[in-house]
Amino acid sequence: MIKFRGNPWAVLLVVSLGFFMTLLDLTIVNIAIPNMIDKLHAGLDDILWVINGYALVLAVLLITAGRLGDLWGPRNLFVVGIIVFTLASAACGMSVNPGQLIAFRVVQGLGAALLMPQTLTILTMVFPPERRGAAFGVWGAVAGLATIAGPTLGGLLVTAFDWRWIFFVNVPIGAVVLCLSFILIPDVRPGRKHRLDLAGVLLASAALFAICYGLVEGQKYSWGKINSFLSIPLVIGAGIVLLAVFLVVEKLMQRREPLVPFAVFHDRNFSVMNVVSGALAIGMLGIFLPFTIYLQSALGMSALNAGLALAPASLVSVFLAPGVGRLADRIGGKYLLIAGLTLFALGMGWAAAIAQTDSRWYDFLPALIVAGLGMGCIFAPLSTVALRDVKPHLAGAASGLLNTNRQVGAVIGSSAVGALLQNRLASSLTQEASRRAGQVPAPARAGFVAGFRGASKHGLQVGAGQSGGSIRPPSGVPPSVAAQIQRAAHEVFTHGYVAAMRPTMALPIAVIVVAALCCFAVNNGKPAPSRVTPAESTEVSTAA
Repeated sequence: MIKFRGNPWAVLLVVSLGFFMTLLDLTIVNIAIPNMIDKLHAGLDDILWVINGYALVLAVLLITAGRLGDLWGPRNLFVVGIIVFTLASAACGMSVNPGQLIAFRVVQGLGAALLMPQTLTILTMVFPPERRGAAFGVWGAVAGLATIAGPTLGGLLVTAFDWRWIFFVNVPIGAVVLCLSFILIPDVRPGRKHRLDLAGVLLASAALFAICYGLVEGQKYSWGKINSFLSIPLVIGAGIVLLAVFLVVEKLMQRREPLVPFAVFHDRNFSVMNVVSGALAIGMLGIFLPFTIYLQSALGMSALNAGLALAPASLVSVFLAPGVGRLADRIGGKYLLIAGLTLFALGMGWAAAIAQTDSRWYDFLPALIVAGLGMGCIFAPLSTVALRDVKPHLAGAASGLLNTNRQVGAVIGSSAVGALLQNRLASSLTQEASRRAGQVPAPARAGFVAGFRGASKHGLQVGAGQSGGSIRPPSGVPPSVAAQIQRAAHEVFTHGYVAAMRPTMALPIAVIVVAALCCFAVNNGKPAPSRVTPAESTEVSTAA
């Protein structure tokens, strides 16, 4: 164990602020999609890469960054990550075209990857096992707040200013975190030197990149050929082969310094929580992405109002999570996780079931409160259960693995749900257009249906400004007829989107239910009070 002579709660505040920024940028961009499309003249593919480029770099580099924290010290990596993330955020906000924004988002993802795994490593080192539940409760509240508050804060910034401020807001926060990091965070080290497993880094990075790239780009190429010899199945297959080679290499490296020490998986709880963490990311991103678009596209809410509509779940989660963390210290996290995941699935399933084309924000209030109760019971117990028995010298690798599974889950969730939503929209919009074609003049009916058949494949589902607006009346028609066609187009889009959203949301909700069932395998023993032996002890003090 490591004896920390300082204020661990002050450390928790600083690392939570840094962690908040990285998670916020996974969700805050979704609410700004319509504004970015309009102001940057961007296409659907561009915006998807603005979202997925960040998540992809996170997924690829988290394991390596966690191990680098073991090698060079978690505080040092945390500070470097804050610097890179803050500078890249400023550059994102100053981008003048989609290409620049995508490039700077990739750099921003690099900064997030460097700092994110260090947060749990630092907390594991400065808090004894019997107090980690309360600490992870606050950390979990931050995770829940960032996940759901992204649309609310993003909506406020986009409405008051424009999309650029969803990135500029990180600059003052990053500056404060950077200053406090040198003052409050100790330079804790595991007590022995590490070497970097370069072969493992290269193999893991290549494998994760190939798999995640294939998932992100799969729908664009209809899961077929990219060019004459390269295809999406080949890219994903190559990633799987590289992942297998990586595991073999790591097996041979276990007596030296592997990138992934298999010893962390000897703990059943850590292994189960890795599965749950990935499933939770698939479920949460897969649920909120289509629902956020629905609030703007089908209901016509502004970015601010759409964000505020989701705020009740965020507020409930934030108030509940710290208390749940303390409760996990006393009774263990197993049943809290099962209850939380179940409530979250029920709440969002309820919201999807009652969604209509004329719903009001208050219609979703009871369902979102239930979902918020569930979220408040998830994050703190998940981290407590996963890292409770992890040895300090393995904390970086364990934290990197846990966060990697979360980010790979996010990539899988966004790509799978995006593909399913596009597939369902292609069908539902065409069906709705055929059903409502009688509302437009006879000469325009064939073009009306054909327009939706084509639009459903080219991004009509993205953003509030779409709402059928890309279906243009034939030139030369009277204004009254043009208005008639636009009204019919709007009805087709709103009804078609709702029809497509329900089965789309069913997939990630089912994944959340599976995650809840996995928690029955958790060993619900409570953390034992820390016992420090002379051989294990490394005293540290707050280092400036």
